Amino acid sequence: MTTISAGPGAGTEPAGARHVKRPQPLRESVYEALTEMIIDGTLERGRHLVEVELAGILGVSRQPVREALQRLNNEGWVDLRPGFGAMVHVPAEDEVDQLLAARAALESESARLAARHASKDDVAKLRELCKVGTAYQEAGDIDGTVRTNAELHSLITQMSGNRFLVDFAAQVDRRVRWYYTPVAPVRGAASWREHNRLVKAISEGDEDKAAQIMREHTEHTRKAYHDLQATTEPAEPTEPESPRRRRRTS
Repeated sequence: MTTISAGPGAGTEPAGARHVKRPQPLRESVYEALTEMIIDGTLERGRHLVEVELAGILGVSRQPVREALQRLNNEGWVDLRPGFGAMVHVPAEDEVDQLLAARAALESESARLAARHASKDDVAKLRELCKVGTAYQEAGDIDGTVRTNAELHSLITQMSGNRFLVDFAAQVDRRVRWYYTPVAPVRGAASWREHNRLVKAISEGDEDKAAQIMREHTEHTRKAYHDLQATTEPAEPTEPESPRRRRRTS
């Protein structure tokens, strides 16, 4: 988890400051903060990551940043290039296809089982998430839209009653959010109409229809991602903005 700086006018924080919380081990907090900054686009794809700049943004020394970058490299979020340094990973087309194919298999089965096991309270929660997500989408709040989308999909997986599906889905959740964030504005209202159809099928106990809608839903997201990439210039390495001053941990 991360905390966000006070905002414009505070005058004492570096731009984009996200001071990490304790007593969680510092290296873990830094890792979590950087991962979320990559997912939400604060650290955009292809961005050149400089330890001293990131340390200033997070208010820590360079050592935990260095450790976090190594772990992010091991997990595929960051690429470490000899003679150049660290860069936010730019996903290849086949990476996205492979992950979204895995997601489609996991979540279509989750939707089928959710339709079998859903309670009235579960359905009410899904409908409320659809209402909240639609409101975020109409307001142009991408962070809120992506967050609520993830919550809805997570709840459906939990409703399946299959703990292995829950575990597998959790392993790909962050990566899915990363891929989904740039296409959220493109998918827009259509995504939430699909969610509402899905919730209706679940509420009616229609297992086959729920699974089919979920498969179509994930395929629409995959296609939207590829269409967006086809019209977007390849990411180029960029330097992080220099913070006004560094803040050290106590």
